[in-house]
Order: sequence, then structure tokens, then C-alpha cells
Amino acid sequence: MSYIVYLGGINQELEASQIKDSHFEFLGSILGRKERVDEALIYSYNKQFNGFAALLDEEDAAKLAEHPDVVTVIHNKGRKLHTTHSWDFLKLEKNEVIGSSSLWTKAKFGENIIIANLDTGVWHESKSFNDYGYGPIPSKWKGGCENETLVPCNNKLIGAKYYNKGFQARYGKLNSSMNTPHDHEGHGSHTLSTAGGNFVPGVSINGLGTGTAKGGSPRARVAAYKVCWPPTLLGGQCDDADIVKAFESAIHDGVDVISISLGGPPAEYMNDGLAIASFHAVKKGITVVFSAGNDGPTPGSVTNLAPWAITVGASTTDREFQSFLDLANELNLKGLSMSKPLPHSGFYPLINAANAKAENGSMINATLCAEGALDPKKVEGKILVCLRGGNMGRVEKGVVAASAGAAGMILCNAEADGNELIADPHVLPATHITYADGLRLFTYLNSTNEPLGYITQPETALNIKPAPFMAGFSSRGPNTITPEILKPDITAPGVNIIAAYSENEEPVLPYNILSGTSMSCPHVAGVVGLLKSIHPDWSPAAIKSAIMTTANIKDNNGNPMLDENKNEANPFSRGAGDIDPNRAMNPGLVYDSTVNDYLDFLCTRGYNNTIIQKFSDHPYQCLENNSILDFNYPSITVHKLNGTVTVTRRLTNVGPPGIYTVGVKSPAGISVDVKPNILAFGKKGEVQKFELTMKADGTSVIRDYVFGELIWSNGKHYHVKSPIVVSVA
Repeated sequence: MSYIVYLGGINQELEASQIKDSHFEFLGSILGRKERVDEALIYSYNKQFNGFAALLDEEDAAKLAEHPDVVTVIHNKGRKLHTTHSWDFLKLEKNEVIGSSSLWTKAKFGENIIIANLDTGVWHESKSFNDYGYGPIPSKWKGGCENETLVPCNNKLIGAKYYNKGFQARYGKLNSSMNTPHDHEGHGSHTLSTAGGNFVPGVSINGLGTGTAKGGSPRARVAAYKVCWPPTLLGGQCDDADIVKAFESAIHDGVDVISISLGGPPAEYMNDGLAIASFHAVKKGITVVFSAGNDGPTPGSVTNLAPWAITVGASTTDREFQSFLDLANELNLKGLSMSKPLPHSGFYPLINAANAKAENGSMINATLCAEGALDPKKVEGKILVCLRGGNMGRVEKGVVAASAGAAGMILCNAEADGNELIADPHVLPATHITYADGLRLFTYLNSTNEPLGYITQPETALNIKPAPFMAGFSSRGPNTITPEILKPDITAPGVNIIAAYSENEEPVLPYNILSGTSMSCPHVAGVVGLLKSIHPDWSPAAIKSAIMTTANIKDNNGNPMLDENKNEANPFSRGAGDIDPNRAMNPGLVYDSTVNDYLDFLCTRGYNNTIIQKFSDHPYQCLENNSILDFNYPSITVHKLNGTVTVTRRLTNVGPPGIYTVGVKSPAGISVDVKPNILAFGKKGEVQKFELTMKADGTSVIRDYVFGELIWSNGKHYHVKSPIVVSVA
């Protein structure tokens, strides 16, 4: 927490610098090491009165309060809602107060870490990317900005490049005005600012969510690599050739983290340009973070499967933008929206889009509110009820409704969408309701010849329970390329995220609300930046392990996380769980991996020595009897268990010396035996092995995957958790 320590009036005989020095000395007498003082001191008040603001824990604040030189210690209270509320939900702050134990504080907000984003470019004019208060660019940086006159670099936005030769070769020439890293679409600015945008106060959308926008590493330097372009009739948007070139450039430029919120159908690793490019980044010590995809909840839909990268699913936070549908039969249905309110109070006539079908339109297209499928004469002045889906965007349906003359829109989930709701800034008054509430609405519509309803003005609601739960769109495992590797690895906030946007098109939205694994990916990238700042010696694998083994699998009710249908979420949706940044900075033990471990992994995929030597740039010999089950991953997956199998893992101590005891929550019908069941670590960096033996115990018939958990605990602070996933042959 932060406090103001008031020491009274100014000693006029002392210079301001002397008073500031006395604050450092005084705080040092309480906190000890100079490094702790440097981290803790926020302000020195030394010109008009004597005091300082500092990040302190309660015990140190109490000590200061008892000191005879101290007049009073005041808790520094925050009084605003947060726009990027996800960081509050992830406990990096609380009510705009950043505690001394926060990873933000410890990592100095990611200062001088360099985060690259491969996306649609950057809207450099955004306040999220201005360089007020930034010092010189880190000396290791080799990058810069192309078309400086269009997208100028500064000391915050230190790189901006574009790559479209691959796109143009595949889909045809772009207008020359597009040869710029300027973001005309908004997606890239949103993701980049989520990862590393500045603190920007006073942000809101249609008056909602007012507060301070910020990224995960708000003091990081950022670089945008534009690799995605306006969609073509052939469906293209981002081309592998451009993406791989951008990877190469980012590696050369000297970035620390690469965030990439895009993907395609999974492919074998040597046939996947993104897998290859990301391997070379990881080889240089750069952590690569990918989105898992938005094709959930279909099993096996997860993409970006390379084991050397972090793959991120999407979950909710505890904030909603609520807009209720009040029906004339006194039924009130909760929806979400960020649209403007209806122009006048009182009920409006409702119409099922299926009943507003144009003469030549299809019933299915009308139900989905597809373009050209509605009769404006039937829609005019009414609130239109549309079904979600049909390869149409949610906001796009609102555009169709508005163009047909609708006064408002109710967007109803299909069964597959369940309880997943998205708050969108629709072009007309609108709200989005669940599948169950949609059924209630349709029952009402069918019960009367004159259905009436009203959409209430959206309002912000906090502390929603349960949260988090998995987004229905978040792509699911199992891994279709390597079932023995669990993907996604982790989940993070990806629903109703407010961040910077492009101001290229009307309506102008300097900040916008978006949902998708595209939004959860940069949350993790921002946390990676903080971890790299505080642990510069950690490998990408150690960082991934720290994030996975400290993740939460419970919601804010203390119950297991749920999915979009209120069923318990399993590792195929949530991975290891919901990211917990503060715990990730101090995981105790990590499952570390080297480049050679990744090469061993590729050997198990059947690649020969010649291919792997070319891939690795040095001679390498595949090990005999090398098993993919022994690949040192932070999760444990056994596919088609037949008889008994033994899995080997290595743990590296990154904390103090300690003794860890194993605990196992066995998957249903599977016996699990761990040897040794106690690991003693005498020093930091020490490595210990263990074996985990599994077999079907005959107590139940296993028809699908079953799930469990392995926990190494020192009985105090450290609980190193790994999901266990098993299917039986």
C-alpha cells in the first residue's frame, strides 16, 4: 500500500536536496537495503513542507507512525474506478493504490523492458504511447521507425515498422498510402497498449468505465510491427511471410518480449512459420506470447501450439457494463452493453428478426440479422431481436439493424455461447443477453401480439461473482499436433477489455472495448515484461513455468473456475489456470528448459539429426530412447495411457533453500505414484529430478480425458502446481 508520511514544517536552513537525502536515510532506517528504498519512495516533499510518499507494508507503516519525528502516517486512498480494470482484478493494484508487494512495484512497472507487438500497427498519437517523463532509449536498442513523418518514434514508442510484401504477393497490391505502420483498424493499438501502454487517466467510453487506462508493463518501451492488413475477399489479413520477417526484425532490434495476437489452423512445427520464428526468438532469450484463438468452445480448436511459446486463453474479470431488458410482462433480463441509451423512456415495440424477414431473404439470415435479410418496413422504430453467430460480428449486426431503421437491438446468445456476454459500443442502443435469457425472451415474444420492452442505460458494476469464468469463444484443447503437450498454457482477462484504439474512422474512439484471446495475450505479455525486469536471468521457460505453476484455478467465490455453461472449467479451457502476477514473481521452483530440451522434443516428433542441426545452427545428436513424456513441461499430459507409464521432470530452485513435499489429486480412475515424494533444495539454482508413475486403477471406466493436479509444497509460501491430463488407450 502507499502512504504519506508527514514530518511537519520545513527547516529553512536546509536545501531541498538535503531534505530529500534525509528522507532516503530515514526510510532506509526502517526498510534496510538501499534497493528497497529506491523501490519504495514515490515522492519527496521538500519545498513547502516536510514529508514523503512511499510504498510500505502495514508493519513498516506502523513503525514509522511510532517514530518520534513523524507527525502522522496517512493511508493514500484511491477513489476512482479503473478502465483497464483487469489489472486490479489481477491484484497488481487495489482501488488505484499500488502496494509495496505488488509486482508492479518490485519490477518498477517494467521500466526499460522492450515489448514488441506483431499486429495491425499503432496509433502513435494515443496518450498511451507518449514519452513524457521517459529517459533515453535503452542502449541495446537497434530498431527505429519507418516513414518517420507518418509514425514518428519517441522515447516510449521506440519502434514502428510494417511488412506487407507477403500479403501483396498473395492478395494483390495495396494502396501506397497503406505503406505505413499507422494503425487504421485499432486492434494493434489495443493489444500494444494492453501490454505496455502508459498510465492514462480520465478514459471512458460513452461515459462508462471512467478511470485510468494502463498496460501490464506501463513503463516499458514498446515497438509495433505491422503485419496485418484490411481483409480481402479471399479472406486474408496477416501473411506468414510478413510475420516471420517481423519476428526476424524484432529479434535483431533487441526486444525482450513478443506479443502476437493472431493465428491460423494448427500445423506440424516445421510447417508452421510462426513456430519456427518463435523458436529463434526463444533461442535468443526472448519470451513469445501467443493468443490461443477464438474458435471455442469446440474441442481441439486451440492454435499456436509450439511448446517454447506461451499460449493464452481468455476469461472474464469481475466488472460488467450492465444494461437490462425490461419487458412489459415485468420480466427483467440482465444484459451487457456500452451503447448509448434509447432516446426516450417508456416501452418500445419488440420484433423477432425472423418475423422481419425481407421478401427475398432467408429465415436463417433474417434470424441472424444478416445484411439484406430484413424488411425495413417491419423493423422501423422497433427493438430488433437478433441471434448471435453466423460468421457475423456482434457490432456488425447492430449496423444492419440500424440501417433497417431499428430503434434498438437485443443480441441473444446461441446455445454454444451459453452465459458468455460481451459489452460492445454498438452503433444503436443495444444489449446482449445469455442463451437462457434469450429463451425467456422468445417465450414472451410468442405469447403476445404486441410485445413491448425497454433497454436501460448501461451502468458499471464491480465485484461481480463468480469471476473469472472462461469465455465461450476461447479455443480449447486437446492439442491436435502433440496431444502430450497441454495447450492453452494459461488464461487471462480477455472479455470487455478497454485499451487504446485507432482514431482513423467514425465514430472516433480513442479508447475502445474489445474481447478475444487477442486481448488476453497482451495481458500475459505485460506480466512477462515485469518478470523479466525483476528476474533478468530467467529463461523464457522459467518465466512460463512461474506463470503456470502459480496460476489460480478458483474464482472469487472460492470455488473451481467455471466455463461459459457454468460447468467446472478443465485444463483444456483454462490451461494451468488464471494468471496471478504477484505470485508468479516468486514461484519457489520452476520447470526450466534449454534450447537442447526443445531439440530433444523435436527428435520425439521424428525429425532427424540433419534437420535438427539445420534448425539449431549447431551439431546435435538425438538421444536414444528419448520420450516426449520426459519433456520438462510445467503440465503433465499422457495421451492414450496403456498399462503403466513413467514421466520424468526436473525442478530448479529459484527461491531460498527448502524442503518440498509432493501432493497429488489423482485423475478419476488413475493411480499416481511420485518418487521421491520429498525434494530438498540446499541452494538457489539446484536441480532435482522426480518420476511420476501412472496406471489405470480399474475403479472407473475412462471414456474421455480425466484431470488431476500435482503440487510440490514447502508447507509455507510455495505451492508449485501442475495440471495432470490423462486419456486411456
